[in-house]
Amino acid sequence: MEVLVDSGVLLRAFDRSSSDRRSILRALRLLRDQGHSFVTTHQNIAEFWNVATRPASARGGFGLSPIEAERRLATIEGLGRLLPFNQHCYSAWRQLLVKVSECRFRASAH
Repeated sequence: MEVLVDSGVLLRAFDRSSSDRRSILRALRLLRDQGHSFVTTHQNIAEFWNVATRPASARGGFGLSPIEAERRLATIEGLGRLLPFNQHCYSAWRQLLVKVSECRFRASAH
């Protein structure tokens, strides 16, 4: 069975300070061991990126650089299948997202 992994699960799985992290990682391992596969959506990816690259001083932000957020995004993409709407659009959107975020990150660092 395919299991939808929501942005809240994705975010807490990467947040070492989250009290839910261990339970989430354990549940994901258990589901995978039972033969389930994971899916996520473009919306979940967008929500993850928003929080991951939001400044740590802002509500709930992780303050990650675009490069680190992209690494984590690659890990998420490797967990399972992205439910399609149009892969070409997603690829173009993802490239733009990284470039715009890199520009914003550099601008805020100065």
